[in-house]
Amino acid sequence: MKNPLATFYGWQVNSGALDGWTSYHLAAGLFIAKVAQWLGASDLWAVLWVLIIGIAWEIFEVYVEGTEETYGTKQR
Repeated sequence: MKNPLATFYGWQVNSGALDGWTSYHLAAGLFIAKVAQWLGASDLWAVLWVLIIGIAWEIFEVYVEGTEETYGTKQR
């Protein structure tokens, strides 16, 4: 039996609905939320951890690295 998540992921990548970089970001967010839950955080706080870390990362990129990128859409 095929893994339904792997099939869905493959379909998204092949159809252009999801690129590899976005999938890494989604996986990292899920990992951070799961670690927060393992440490005893509620579901809300697990999601807030991901949000806070994401905002802090963007601030780090702009002010420390000096990069101000405009993200575009993937050309098909």
